[in-house]
Amino acid sequence: MDILRFITAGSVDDGKSTLIGRLLYDSKSILQDQLEVLEKHSKNKNEDGVDLALLTDGLRAEREQGITIDVAYRYFSTAKRKFIIADAPGHVQYNRNMVTGASNSDLMVILIDARKGVIEQTRRHSIIASLLQLKKVVVAINKMDMVDYSKEIFENIKAEYSHIAESLGLKDVTYFPISAFNGDNIVSLSSNTDWYKGKPLLEYLEEVNIDQEKNKGNRFQVQYVIRPQTEELHDYRGYAGQVLSGSFQKGDQIHILPAGIATKISSIEINGAEVEQAFEGQPVIIRVENDIDISRGDFFTTTEELPQVEKELEGLLCWVDEKALQPGNKYLIQHHSRLLKAVVKEIDYKIDVNTLEHEEVKGEVKLNEIAKVRIRTAQPLVFDDFISNKTTGSAILVDETSNATVAAIIIQ
Repeated sequence: MDILRFITAGSVDDGKSTLIGRLLYDSKSILQDQLEVLEKHSKNKNEDGVDLALLTDGLRAEREQGITIDVAYRYFSTAKRKFIIADAPGHVQYNRNMVTGASNSDLMVILIDARKGVIEQTRRHSIIASLLQLKKVVVAINKMDMVDYSKEIFENIKAEYSHIAESLGLKDVTYFPISAFNGDNIVSLSSNTDWYKGKPLLEYLEEVNIDQEKNKGNRFQVQYVIRPQTEELHDYRGYAGQVLSGSFQKGDQIHILPAGIATKISSIEINGAEVEQAFEGQPVIIRVENDIDISRGDFFTTTEELPQVEKELEGLLCWVDEKALQPGNKYLIQHHSRLLKAVVKEIDYKIDVNTLEHEEVKGEVKLNEIAKVRIRTAQPLVFDDFISNKTTGSAILVDETSNATVAAIIIQ
């Protein structure tokens, strides 16, 4: 049974947590003791006598305020498919959480309040879906019960969003008129929208085909050098890490980057046992034939489809710090295990979230703004462009003094 990973996006009070709660509730994925606690704490009860948003809003502050603060992950399954759902915050100041959740998703469900229509957060989340190359987007026009299930309102919002989707290159967009609170068109079709001829949302999620484009290239990054220096393992030197993409076989000719030194894999170990081959996502220990100076953050790649090794890179960044970004500012760039000093040399342009056009940067990039930048690192960085390899084509910027994450970067 395959797994679909999706994220719900939208502004505050658009009903993201309620929608996820409805999916869990109607698919019978809630245990009896959970249901009892839910009924006890429910304040905003629906016809079933529960506040479904409480299933994902687990923090006390979230329950008290009726908002989502942190990304909450929920798991459920049907007879056809397993699901991992990320419920991301709708507040503007938590957009960094949205970027994090969306980067690990196959599909984005964007909720739009039928009373408000397309707003700035709708555009911003759509830009994130576009930047992260999400192939499919679901637009769930929620709270249809509050607009008398109006077909005209649904069609107007659908037409408005289709212009945004076209400008961002979002080609596969599916629209649903729903009420997460009442359950209309979530698990089964509702008689309240007899004009809607599509599928219910859950059926779509069960059947949607996600083309899993493989990351290009074989990539392994060293996280730890194992050198026991004991009697029985006197000459042992292994390199522990994760296969970030592709696969590696014993005997493969590889390059150690950024040094550019060639060698061969002498053995691969998983859970203390030697194996012939390791695949993407597996934590392994790789040993090589030659004595080479290899450190944390170094990459192993096979000879085909080599990554870029440069001190300069271009990328789109989502700025997530209260303190604005200015050209010339120095940071640390974290690229998986590798941490390097870096400077933002230039800011080419910003993306206006209302018009979606490129605009000239006059001074600085502020919280939640998205900009195209040029970055120079103190030492060579090994990377791919995001379209070719999502894993090695992304990074974060870290403030040198506070160690706070200040930006998510999509390398171009």
